[in-house]
Amino acid sequence: MRFKRFAEYTVAFVLVVLVVSLGLGYVLGQPVLLAYVETGSMEPTLEAGDGFVAVPAALAGDVEQGDVVTFKAEELHGGAPTTHRVVDVHENGYITQGDANPFTDQSRNEPPVTDGQVKAVALQVNGEVVRLPHLGTGVMALQDGMQTVEGTIAGIFGWQRLGSTELTYLLFGGGVILFGASLLAGEGNRDRSASRERSRDRSGVIDSRYLLIACVVLLCAGATAAMVMPAGTESYGIVSTEGSGSANPTIIPVGETDEFEYTVHNGGIVPIVSYLEPRSGGIETQPEQHRMAANQSANSTVTLHADDDTGYHVESMTEYRYLLVLPPRIIDSLYVVHPWVPYLAVNTVIGAPLVVFWRLFGGTSDRIRLRRRARSRTGGFFD
Repeated sequence: MRFKRFAEYTVAFVLVVLVVSLGLGYVLGQPVLLAYVETGSMEPTLEAGDGFVAVPAALAGDVEQGDVVTFKAEELHGGAPTTHRVVDVHENGYITQGDANPFTDQSRNEPPVTDGQVKAVALQVNGEVVRLPHLGTGVMALQDGMQTVEGTIAGIFGWQRLGSTELTYLLFGGGVILFGASLLAGEGNRDRSASRERSRDRSGVIDSRYLLIACVVLLCAGATAAMVMPAGTESYGIVSTEGSGSANPTIIPVGETDEFEYTVHNGGIVPIVSYLEPRSGGIETQPEQHRMAANQSANSTVTLHADDDTGYHVESMTEYRYLLVLPPRIIDSLYVVHPWVPYLAVNTVIGAPLVVFWRLFGGTSDRIRLRRRARSRTGGFFD
């Protein structure tokens, strides 16, 4: 029985990781742990519909020749995320190409890919990409099925159809709720099967640890969303021209610079600290850090550098922002280690007090009994 329970938990954990990673990846517009390719441009490494393990760019380290990367394209597929291999590294970016394509992406008007455009790097073992066969095929079939059902229901009742993003939010939230309910129900069923007499005594009892975990997860998820969603990477397409200057700061004479004001706004009620980090060699920001109170804005001067030759290239910068629940010096020190480390520290500070409060004032029992009052019925008209 223990092995069976372990197997159930293992399968449930894998399914949760799969659903959460794909759901977050769809919402955020970039791979989160798992991703898949829709076309055959990477064959035979990745067939159409195959999945792969996507290591976030912030954790993958420096991109090298031979890496398979997912990047936000400028021209390919209408600017959609693209997964191709890095075949060469230039000073102004990476040269990419699908394994099945005879030409590089840059020969088809895609500018060299900068670090700011790279969202994830495919995990490789012994030089081979870790492939998850047909992961994307199943996901795309499920998406098509859900959209068909949703469209049919909307047509029958005359409702306005949900967009793909809204439908994802709805299904993702509903799935999390149903999964949590199934865990609680399953635990209750196992308790009743173990001892019928004990289950009578413990009917109407909820394990308070489940409530604690749910509260901490929701609190940290909200805090992380407040830090991650307003931030992100900004990319600017620069045109190096032989002509004179332009009112557009991205059209710059060869070898010269132009600048514009970039505004950072804190729309929340908690103070934040924001960092602007250049992700390519032709962009600078000054200042690179801002501390903002609730509903406050700050400006940085962004300087763009044109190449020495005429043409088009992309420059990128990334904003990281953190809730100021720690002294600024501590966040500065953690940010130097890695931009993701402050996220962990902030969530720890937010979640730890709830755990401590529960341990101090939650009593000696880990269970909460739901009391029910018995009501007598007399058969009257208003009963």
